[in-house]
Amino acid sequence: MTVAELQRLNNLGGTTISVGQVLRLSGEAAPATGTAAPATAAPASTSPTVPSTRSTAPGVSQAPLPPRLSAAELAPTPAGTRLSGVSVSAPEKLMMGDAFALRLSGPRAAEATVRFLSEVGEDVRRPAEVLRPGGAAGEYRVLGRVVLGKTTPVVYEVRLGDEVLRARIPVSPLNQTVQHLNLPSRISGVLQDAGRAAEERAVENAYALRSPQVWTRPFAPALANRAATSSSFGQPRTYVAGGPVNYHYGTDYPAPAGTPVLAVNDGTVVLAGKYPVRGNLVVIDHGAGLVSLYFHQSRLNVRVGDKVTRGQKIGEVGTTGLSAGPHLHLEMRVRGEATDPADWMNRLWPR
Repeated sequence: MTVAELQRLNNLGGTTISVGQVLRLSGEAAPATGTAAPATAAPASTSPTVPSTRSTAPGVSQAPLPPRLSAAELAPTPAGTRLSGVSVSAPEKLMMGDAFALRLSGPRAAEATVRFLSEVGEDVRRPAEVLRPGGAAGEYRVLGRVVLGKTTPVVYEVRLGDEVLRARIPVSPLNQTVQHLNLPSRISGVLQDAGRAAEERAVENAYALRSPQVWTRPFAPALANRAATSSSFGQPRTYVAGGPVNYHYGTDYPAPAGTPVLAVNDGTVVLAGKYPVRGNLVVIDHGAGLVSLYFHQSRLNVRVGDKVTRGQKIGEVGTTGLSAGPHLHLEMRVRGEATDPADWMNRLWPR
């Protein structure tokens, strides 16, 4: 078998494997855990394989992943397939961590449903969820997400009654090297905090929201006149020597403590409080499965239930939680999965 096939069958994000790792071969049943995971932890310097997108906080258990769909179930429909009264437009290519919009137009676009079939068997929240497009006047959209670690194509399916259109979009890796932070224990100690399980449950509840879209204007920066100049989105990293590899799920904006933190768009505050890892945190639900998260603040200016508008001050930059200096960590999550904030800035929709 080819290296590419071995990677596809085992959801590998790189070509490094380790002693004791269980691998699925063609025609064999999937490993009991649903993923190719080392029996013992590999050293951080040799672990560029896919980190989990789900919580690893103490006390938070995770169900095993289901097996992937068969090649037949993921096969595109014949070229030229059309749905009655619905036209579908999708990006030609994507990168891991991208947010994107699947566009549906036509008199029956509101009647269609969308599923991303390639998510089944991946380390992703609510894989292949049935999604209804939002919009009006014959122009509708469904938000898509490319989970970090994914390099196999995105396969989407649009259904209209008994009619089916299925197609795929190629995905490219980010090809970032592992960053070893080696944070001192006075900072990294929060990773073992007893409150982490409650923190993870709180954000997972926010990720599960499916409210109607409320934004009508392009997304704006969370800090005025500040560029993202530190840790890049999607960077695989370790926080302590020999620790597990995790992705950097957001973008960091260094700024002096007290710098105003601004809502990137209209929405409702669904979390506002202090947590062990994220520090003083605000989470805003924008609808359509999209939430924005603002970490490490020194002060919060909003409460749960507040309706906020684009550009409104929601807090101030700080260095609370797992932080080594004043900065804002911004995340944009589509149905719980991290997407690159740059895909959203100054746009009404990602590409």
